[in-house]
Amino acid sequence: MKSVELFAGAGGLGLGLSLAGFEPETVIELDKWACDTIRENKSCGYPLVKDWKIYEGDARRFDYSLIPSEIDLISGGPPCQPFSLGGKHKAFKDKRDMFPIAVDAVRMLSPRAFIFENVKGITRASFANYFQYIILQLTYPEIAKNEDEDWLHHLSRLERQKTSGKVNGLTYNVVARLLNAANYGVPQHRERVFIVGFRNDQNQEWTFPEETHSLDALLHEQWISNVYWERHEISYKQRPAMPSRHATRIKKLQQARLFASTSKPWRTVRDAIHDLPNPLSKKADPHFYHDHKFQPGAKAYPGHTGSPLDFPAKTLKAGDHGVPGGENMMVGLDGSVRYFTIRESARLQTFPDGYKFHGSWTETMRQLGNAVPVTLARAVGSSVAEQLLRTKESEIKQKISSIAA
Repeated sequence: MKSVELFAGAGGLGLGLSLAGFEPETVIELDKWACDTIRENKSCGYPLVKDWKIYEGDARRFDYSLIPSEIDLISGGPPCQPFSLGGKHKAFKDKRDMFPIAVDAVRMLSPRAFIFENVKGITRASFANYFQYIILQLTYPEIAKNEDEDWLHHLSRLERQKTSGKVNGLTYNVVARLLNAANYGVPQHRERVFIVGFRNDQNQEWTFPEETHSLDALLHEQWISNVYWERHEISYKQRPAMPSRHATRIKKLQQARLFASTSKPWRTVRDAIHDLPNPLSKKADPHFYHDHKFQPGAKAYPGHTGSPLDFPAKTLKAGDHGVPGGENMMVGLDGSVRYFTIRESARLQTFPDGYKFHGSWTETMRQLGNAVPVTLARAVGSSVAEQLLRTKESEIKQKISSIAA
């Protein structure tokens, strides 16, 4: 299935969608370092990206008429800074707000479906009207904003169209949900909003994929069955104390006696990096373990505390020092802290080990902090792909039936 990737970054969303069966006609990214990362992996023949056609430049200046065929999917993660808790919260007043460009791309290419991702902050009360505006623009992409029209007046026109119940022209059925990557097997607490739409003629009944991992399953393996510690060969004396914040929950699990869970345990930092040597040891050959190099300077202080070893990591941030850098540290059982290496950070974002990153420590951590976890992208993308394939199969059967008749 053919796709177009906007705001591709280092390729996390695109890699996941490629694993789900989508082949991008074009990959668009403005940042040089992110493009260099993709190009480096292309030059190495990395199979998932070797055929990607990269456009390094502003998505507003891309000529969408160059796309050669009908597109099944448009995807992308518009820059999150306008809505991020760590940003200036300017939303539509921020020049980096690229949702209008995403809507333009949908209008011009009329894909069968789209997937867009952004930070949790976009759902805050202060952005409620603008978030609704984004959803309605994607629902009715042909009702474009006039040059002399502000966004609130445009929102009013879109609301009138919505409440009229009329379906005219290019229309999408759009849903949005906040997903926690940890609930889909990513060793990281990472809450992101996914906006998914299907073209109205696709006759889709779709919902987001079910969660596959849970905190309860992890707590049970750690503090009741002890399977977690046995798997990692951690002796009783080496185990940390039971986390007090989860004591009540663990007690309820103990009282249940028979714990039947259809979900797998959350994956932890230890699960993600257990087979990598300590970056300070002689075994940590940076040529064998690519990008696995110790980064000095980690310190703990209020707001800069790092991630525990035996739970999913905190959300990786697009920064190397200061408060963002604190989310990119690991806390050892003895209380010591160190920065995650680039390779460890890549594992927390579920990038394959064979995927390399281009740029300095600062540039690389920015790419990783902005990325969509590959595993989460694959889960959402596979669900969308399955629905699109069902529709294609139904269309083929209808054509065969009409020919036979």
